[in-house]
Order: sequence, then structure tokens, then C-alpha cells
Amino acid sequence: MIRDPVCGMEVESPSEYYSQYEGQKYEFCSSACKAKFEADPGQYISVVSKPGKTTYRVSSDGIERLQIPVIDMHCTSCTLTIEKELKKLPGVKKAHVNYATEQAYVEYLPLEVKTEEILQAIKSAGYQTGQATLKLGIRKMHCACCVTKIEEELRKTPGVLSASVDLATESATINYLPSMAQIPEIKRVIERLNYPAFETGSPVAAVSKAIAEPEDENQKAREKEYRTLLSKFIFSAILSIPFILFSYPALFGLPAQLQKGSDLLRFIWLTMGVISLPIMFWSGSHFYSGALSAIKNRSANMHTLIATGITAAWLYSSVAALVPDIFPSEALADVFFDVVAVVVALVNLGMALEIRAKGKSSEAIKKLIGLQPKTARVIRNGKEMDVPVEEVVLDDIILVRPGEKIPVDGTVTEGSSSVDESMITGEPIPVEKNKDDEVIGATINKTGSFRFKATKVGKDTALAQIIKMVQEAQSSKAPIQRIVDLVSGYFVPTVIIIAMISFVVWYDFGPSPNLIYALVVMVTTLIIACPCALGLATPISLMVGVGKGAENGILIRSGEALETAQKLNAIVLDKTGTITAGNPSLTDMISSNGFKDEEILLYAASVEKASEHPLGEAIIKGAADRSLTLIDPNNFNAVPGHGVQATVQGKQIVLGNEKMMKKFNINLGDLNQRSQQLADDGKTPMYIAVDGKAAGIVAVADTVKPDSKEAIAHLKKMGLEVVMITGDNPRTAKAIARQVNIDRVFAEVLPEDKAFNIKKLQQEGKKVAMVGDGINDAPALAQADIGLAIGTGTDVAIEASDITLIKGSLKGVALAIQLSKATMKNIRQNLFGAFFYNGLGIPIAAGILYPFFGVLLSPLIAGAAMAFSSVTVVTNANRLRRFKAKM
Repeated sequence: MIRDPVCGMEVESPSEYYSQYEGQKYEFCSSACKAKFEADPGQYISVVSKPGKTTYRVSSDGIERLQIPVIDMHCTSCTLTIEKELKKLPGVKKAHVNYATEQAYVEYLPLEVKTEEILQAIKSAGYQTGQATLKLGIRKMHCACCVTKIEEELRKTPGVLSASVDLATESATINYLPSMAQIPEIKRVIERLNYPAFETGSPVAAVSKAIAEPEDENQKAREKEYRTLLSKFIFSAILSIPFILFSYPALFGLPAQLQKGSDLLRFIWLTMGVISLPIMFWSGSHFYSGALSAIKNRSANMHTLIATGITAAWLYSSVAALVPDIFPSEALADVFFDVVAVVVALVNLGMALEIRAKGKSSEAIKKLIGLQPKTARVIRNGKEMDVPVEEVVLDDIILVRPGEKIPVDGTVTEGSSSVDESMITGEPIPVEKNKDDEVIGATINKTGSFRFKATKVGKDTALAQIIKMVQEAQSSKAPIQRIVDLVSGYFVPTVIIIAMISFVVWYDFGPSPNLIYALVVMVTTLIIACPCALGLATPISLMVGVGKGAENGILIRSGEALETAQKLNAIVLDKTGTITAGNPSLTDMISSNGFKDEEILLYAASVEKASEHPLGEAIIKGAADRSLTLIDPNNFNAVPGHGVQATVQGKQIVLGNEKMMKKFNINLGDLNQRSQQLADDGKTPMYIAVDGKAAGIVAVADTVKPDSKEAIAHLKKMGLEVVMITGDNPRTAKAIARQVNIDRVFAEVLPEDKAFNIKKLQQEGKKVAMVGDGINDAPALAQADIGLAIGTGTDVAIEASDITLIKGSLKGVALAIQLSKATMKNIRQNLFGAFFYNGLGIPIAAGILYPFFGVLLSPLIAGAAMAFSSVTVVTNANRLRRFKAKM
């Protein structure tokens, strides 16, 4: 059963009423629902149009998918808390929170739960969602009914949280999620009701500008948080200096009147206790609010550990300063206000540095988004006009001058140039573009001026698809993350239990003053534990690795694909379009009996002018490349399976295979042997005869790509078995295999049987990757452990693949595997560091070294270690940004 997207009724699939929209099939209960859907699909399906932000969709099974920016997450426990809260809601099918990207991904049934309830669940868990406020002016409102009508429609719009329309000022104030709803979409809702809407900042400008980019509220919140944490660090760090001085008067050689036991020092300690309060409740306010939220949700997080530790230290110190006489000895009446100040300062500094480092980790996606040009020079009604790129529509003719960015994807209609496509494909050499060639949006025109027709705009452009794929991959989880998630769920409660046990053990069995030792150990244990390092270890490396892949023309769909790629030991390469160029081209000309090479090519190409055979097209292109002027043939005749004949300039031309020559009694002489050699090399030889005399051979072949041989040699050097699969006959297949040094070949394989051959290799115990063009290779790509699709031009979103290579070069396969190995190595380093740090740090903090070496860790050192452990993980992940392929 599936759900009708119009009425919500459950329908048995397949239904006789269905419609295709944006490559997806939707089924309906009746022709009436189908007609409503086809009249306005946008009313029933909402897809965000900002490149890379396709974050909301109603599928035909009634499930809605939602992406929400989450603010104020500080450790992996936060993600588990939010996920737990979301999964409590009825109708929520799936909830996943990514700590590195600070996004929540939710799949839910809208009939059972509302968007507002999902947002409220995140809020009740103690976190904020990134949202924006929009002010719109509205014309032609006349009464309260108009207001009610507009408000009702706006509130139904996915992503709109609240809407208030004011008749007096003719305006609307709308709170919305930028990742779900966009300004043009919101305006269209109002305009569908026949009320003109415009942004109040500039009504005139609004007419000429359909899209105003919404501010990145999430980024602004992050910057604000960074500045706030830095201010809190400076405040607590400055106050911590005198705190340390007066906490250890003997160590710093202070005068006798400031030594322990003096009334003056006791007064200073009391003052320190009072001054500690703003440190705790302003500089450390987020620790308490985070801990409180965790308690409300019956969970614990990093904030719980810090808040508990500094509160215990402050309470003990306050009692020691106020009523020292209640302690059995003077040694016990010690203070730890310095621990409060220093720990708060260091943890805030660590969090600030982590935010800044995480910002660097997402630079790849920011670069991609920044590539999008803002305007396009469109020719409409014979006039050139600059319009926002969002207003470009299909089939618009766009003019591009030297040095300008190409605004959208399209096909050249007039002019020529060289285009720098390095920002999309990673290929540094500019590509020549002539009439009918594809151009990719966001690439840079270098030399000439040209016009092109827009073929893909908005979310359909190559850049938009790349951004979407990268964002989806960065937000996915690698299988290795499951171990971390399992550990993280028990981490904080376990640390609290260890701290309590440590306190009891030290209090009962520790040296004198045992209470002091017990308190120090407990506080140190609570403070040193770092769930953040564990939570960041995998996603931050994944984010950088996927981004680095995009910079090099490699689009990785998921963390699972990235992890699996490093385990591969066999690569299956489709021949056509993968090893070879995929387009037949002229390779050889052999003349005899006094004819010249150019002469036989002219005759052959002129005859083929009247043919539609793909090999004929290769001969014609070869002649055009040599600037030969072709002659129109007369009396053209095609002999199926043999060849063609025609009259050119009064001469009788026969072109074809050996059977064709025998048919016309042409004596081939030694051309037969030369033809055999060409066939053995995987080429298709065609004899040409002029007026009954053999004139020579023209040979055509699907040529091997220039870098295929080098790329295959590199794959072999990496220890991978390379296999070629093709539908060609064994002779041609082996000829191509010899050229590129491939030993194992599957020939005469039908497209539907390619997946079977992949399965055979897997049954040999191999981890197999299939590399193909993503069209007739789709079943094999899906069967393989990893499917790598060769994408060319604007065709980057090949659904069947796990990894897409934009360049169309096999070198990308080796690069993808190298990147996978580098990323997984980085993840393992991070995980080892995080587990090693916590596994070693917590027992040392609990005092395990004291009985053997007399070493006890200071809470100050624990605070510093904890603060910089997560920074170390993020910094290590950022090393991937310097990744370079070894080719």
C-alpha cells in the first residue's frame, strides 16, 4: 500500500492512476486526484530549490523528510538526547542527528505528527533550531478575511513556523526554516491567492529580483557562539590568575599574613567565592543549562560532568572558607576556587577553538556554494539584460564574455571559447568549447565570447546536484560510527559512576587528608572525560574527506561508500566509455596503388555523407579535422552487412568490408594482411576502391582514453585485480585489453548479464567495484560492493552509483580509493586518540598511579586536557584538507 499525495488515502500499488514528476512516480486513488496533482504538483510536493538544500519532500508513501539546523550541541551525548526525544513522537519513522554538520534529519508521517511538534521536541530537549524571520509587503488586501486567508495558507506551507499578517501596514511577518522554505516559495504561496508580495526593504527591487538569498542563520549563530565563548574565556581567564595565586600562597612565596590560617587570606577566599559566582553562572552558564536539559530528559552529557565537577569544587571551597572549624584538621579546610575559574576558562577556550576548526572542516561545501554566479546576461526579445541567476529559465539564450562565470548549464549555440572547469571537475587544463558543446554552470569562460541555451537551471544544474550529493554524504554515518554511538550512550553515566566510586575509595582508603583527596579525584575524573572527542572522531573526518573528494571531481554518496572503498581488491571496468572514449574515431589511413591518404579519406567521407552509420560519422569527423571539403555523392547505395557505394566527381567509389570487395571483384593484394593487423588491434578496417581498383584502407575504432593505461597500471600497483567487461567479441575485447595491460576479460556479456559476472567475482571472496557509465551498467553498479559511475559534463547525479567521477577519467578510481584509505586512516587515528585519551585519562584522574608513583592529576591539568582533546580531533581531521593523490 502507498499513500495518495493529494488526499492522503492509502492506495494499492500499482494504481491505474499515476503520474511522473521530477523522475519520481506518484500514484493516486482516482483520476480527480491525479488531475489536481498535475495541475499544481508544488502544492502537494515541496522541494527546496536552493542548490544542495533539497531537504524536504513528500514521497508517494506519505513520508515527509525534514532537515533541521540544531544550535547549542556540544558533544555526542547531545545528538543521542535529541534522537531519543524525536523518536518518542508518534509518526516519526527515522531520526538521525549529525554532530559535525549540526543538522537533524527526520522522516515522519504528517498525518500523525506536525512539523511544530518535531521542533518543540528539539526545544524541549534543551536545544534551539536555526530559523529566520521574513517581512513581506502585501498588496490588494481589503478586509480581515484577506488576512485570515493568507495566514491559513502560509501556516500550511512546509517550513513556515508562524505567520502574522497586518492589514493596517499591509505586511506579513513570517518565521520559517531556511533549510525547508525559501523566500520565493513563500511569496508564491501569497501570490497564488492573487495578492502581490514583495520584500519590504525595496518593493521596486523586489519586482526585478525574484530571489533574495536568506541569511545563513545557523552560520550567524555559530559566529555569535564563538564570540560569546571567547568573551567568557577572557573573563574567567583574567580572574583565574589571582585565584591561582591565593590558592597556593606557600608555592608563590606570599607574605606570612597571606599564608593559610590567616584572617586576611580567609577574607580573600570568601571574596574569591563570591567572584566565582559570575564565572560559574555567566562564563559557565551553558554548562548548567545543558546539564538541566539533560536531567529533564533523564540523560547526561558533557555539561553534566563539568557542571557537577565545578559545583562540587565551589561548594566544598565555600564551606572551607566560611566555616573552616567544622573540619577535623586545618589541612582539610582548603579551597578550590581556582579549579572553578581555570576549568571554565579552558573548556570555553576549547569549545571556541572547536567551533572555529569545525568551520574550516566545512570549507569545501562553502567553496562549492560560493561558485554560483549571482547574475546572468540573458537575451530576451533581441535585448541583452542582466537578471538574477534564479530568474533564468529553460531555453533562455545567455551571453558569456571573457573572464565571466557561466551562470547555468547549457549548450553552446554561437561562438567558441576555452572554459576553465577545474572548480567542478578538478581538471586544470581549460576545455575548448564550440557549437553544440555542453557548458557547466559556475565554470569560468577564459578567452572567447559565446552564446548558449540554458538546458538545466536551479536545483537541476550540475553544481546544485554536486552540492546536494556532498551535503547528503557529509551528513551520513559510516558503519564504524555505530561502535562510537554504542559507547557514547553509556559514556557519561559510566564516568559519573567511576567518579563516585573513586570518591568513596579515596575517602575510605586514601591518605590524609582523605576528604580533600577524594574530592580532588572526583572532580578531576568528571572534568577529564571527553565525550566530544568520541562524537567528533568520525563525522568531522567524513565531512573533510567527502569535501576533498568534491574538490577533485569525486562525488561520494555516503559514509558507507567511503568506508567500503578502502577494502576493495577487484575493479571491473566497462570497456565502452570507461576505458575507451565511447565515440568511434578515425585511427588509420593506408593507401595503395598510387593513391594518397588524404585522397582516399576525401572519397570515403564524401560517400559517408549520405550514410547514417556511426562509423561513417567517425570518417566524416576525421575529414573535418583535416579541413577537407567534402563532395556531395550521387547514386548512393547501401548494401546491409557489406558497405556502401556511390559516385563522387564521376568516380565509382566502393567502401566496405572484405565481402563488399568480393562482390565487386576488387583485388586487395597485400591490403588483406594489413587489415588483419588492424583488426587484431581492436580496430574496424574498411576497404576503399576507386573505379574498380583497391585504393586503401580507412580504420575506425573506439579509441582508448589517453590516461586509461596509466590509471590501470596504478590500480594494479595498489594491489587491485583489474577486470574488463564488454559486449564486444573476444577478439576486439582482447585487443583493447592488450593495449591497457588487462589480463582478465569478460567478453560478449549482455548488459543484463553484467551483474551476474560481478556476483561471480564476489563469490570468489573479492570485494568488487564496478566502473561504468551509469546507463546500461546500472544493475552491475548496484550489485557491486561499490559502484563508480563515470559522469561527463552536466550528468553528475547517476543514481545507481555510490561514487561518481565527474572528470570521466579512470584516474579518479585510484584517487577515490586513495581518498577512502586516507579518510578511514584519519578516522581510526581520531578514534584511537579519543579512546586512548579517555581510556588512559579517566583511570589516571581516578588516581590509579598514586599507589605506585605517588602521582595525582590536578583538576587544572584535567581541564586543559579535556578542553583540547576535541580540538586535537578536529585539527587532525583538517589535515585531510592537505590530501594529495599519489599518481
